[in-house]
Amino acid sequence: MYDENEDEFNEEALQEEDEEIIQSDDEQDEGSQEEGEDLPFAKAEVVRLMKQNLDSDKMIRERVKVEMNKFLGEVLVKVCDQLNEYPYTTIEYEMLKESIYPYQNIERINEEKKRILMHLHAIKADCDALSMDVKKTLKLKDVAEEESDPAFMD
Repeated sequence: MYDENEDEFNEEALQEEDEEIIQSDDEQDEGSQEEGEDLPFAKAEVVRLMKQNLDSDKMIRERVKVEMNKFLGEVLVKVCDQLNEYPYTTIEYEMLKESIYPYQNIERINEEKKRILMHLHAIKADCDALSMDVKKTLKLKDVAEEESDPAFMD
């Protein structure tokens, strides 16, 4: 029992659904274009670079795309602020290298920070050991030990 009217009804329903989907996609595109107007870089380029550097099974949420774009813009502003501190009217490559150094060498800077902190802790431990030695060995028999010396208190 084939009914042509039912077939036509199904086709019309499918066409209406397709039109609704297309309209909602257009509205989303317009919304993202309005949001994208305040982004510093072309969103498609930022997304392309992100996908190029992420695993192929990763999906990127819209908010991540927008926030990455804003972050890159903020980095650019900070680098330009540092470049503006130079008194020269022409920006040379050496100036740029100096301005982007913290961003390119963050791992090395963090390692150096850890090394310095470990060295400071070792110095502190040596100072504490020397303080205890002084308190123990340099006592006079008839003079009471000064417990309230702030220089050797923890």
